[in-house]
Amino acid sequence: MAAAKNSYRTYFLGDACLCWSLGNSIKRLTSLQVLFVYRRLKADKELSVLGVHDMVPSYTALAVHADTLSDWQEVRRVVDPYFETLPVAETELLEQSVRYILPVSYDGEDLPRVAKLHGLTTEEVIKRHTAVEYMVAMIGFRPHFPYLLGLDQSLATPRLDTPRLKVPAGAVAIGGEQTGVYPEISPGGWNILGMTDPELLKPIHPGDTIVFQRILP
Repeated sequence: MAAAKNSYRTYFLGDACLCWSLGNSIKRLTSLQVLFVYRRLKADKELSVLGVHDMVPSYTALAVHADTLSDWQEVRRVVDPYFETLPVAETELLEQSVRYILPVSYDGEDLPRVAKLHGLTTEEVIKRHTAVEYMVAMIGFRPHFPYLLGLDQSLATPRLDTPRLKVPAGAVAIGGEQTGVYPEISPGGWNILGMTDPELLKPIHPGDTIVFQRILP
């Protein structure tokens, strides 16, 4: 399927970061399009010559960080064409990625409550949570924290009314329609299902995939 003219907007975050946005809704297709552009720009050597030193993808946008004195018109000359015409079919956006398996001890303190909320057994929650190959849409909140697309919507669970002051490193959790893993001890309001080794998160990048594998007691 041919690429189509795409709608996007740009906005500055301070004077050294320009964002290209494809909307406000978390959708798999949008994330795939952002990652499609991200990977190609990472390979574009002209950007570093123009002072670009980092690019950060999110669910719906790509943030491009450059030196304060960079010529943003020149940066846009390189970046805009990637966003103006994008594939609209997943088959054209999917690219080779690294697949990571994270072993999880499903003994999290919120697991029984999540199961009760959805009228499921804890075994069924675990089965549904481990049945998916998740896509890493972005890394954020903390270094190496993967935001994952693909959660079974029957497991979507509101964040805690009162966030915890200390979530343990390696906590596998659900927050709303998202699931992820806390890479270090930090405050957080997601529902903890279990634990994995946080060191396994370090090589993971946006566009990779993750499978949670249950560790039997």
